[in-house]
Amino acid sequence: MSSLIESSNVVSNLHLIDSETSAYAAFHKIMNTLKGFITIISLTLVFATAAFSQTVLSSLDGSRVDIQAQRGKVVVLAIGASWLPLSGKQAEYTNALAKKYAGKNVVVYFVTTDSGKAGSKNYASIEDLRKFSLANKIGVPVLHDADGAATLKKFNIEQVPSFIVLDKTGALVGEPFGGIDPKYDVTIAISKVIDRVM
Repeated sequence: MSSLIESSNVVSNLHLIDSETSAYAAFHKIMNTLKGFITIISLTLVFATAAFSQTVLSSLDGSRVDIQAQRGKVVVLAIGASWLPLSGKQAEYTNALAKKYAGKNVVVYFVTTDSGKAGSKNYASIEDLRKFSLANKIGVPVLHDADGAATLKKFNIEQVPSFIVLDKTGALVGEPFGGIDPKYDVTIAISKVIDRVM
């Protein structure tokens, strides 16, 4: 009788071991699946962050410029559009900043946010932008944000025209200088920021 009870206990224990093994295997399978999902999500975030952390724009001659990869230089961006009524004044201020900081570790760009998509409301071809640059005598490299909003989103710019200053590490300094008042020389305020981070 006792051997029958012992046999029954052994069978019972084998069922428990088998159940535990199945539970462990199922748990292990779930953990491996979760690790796979976590890896995919992590890689997606890394690539998205990398894409978001750099802003590469095209110049009117077709070259690509990463405006945040100019280590050791202060970068000034005049962000506007060819269709803006105040573009001429913004070009004047941009040229004045470029002249003031010529030969120093300061780079100035004019960034157009005209759409590069034909048929869209604010579309401008590269040829249109070249004519705009010549007409306004823009003396700095002109870059094109063909998305029309990538730069605005990247630097939380709420209006154009605007100016922003990036420090020597490529980080935004302070708030964007939004809007242009023709009666006020915005280069004075921008120069104070540039001088502070040079």
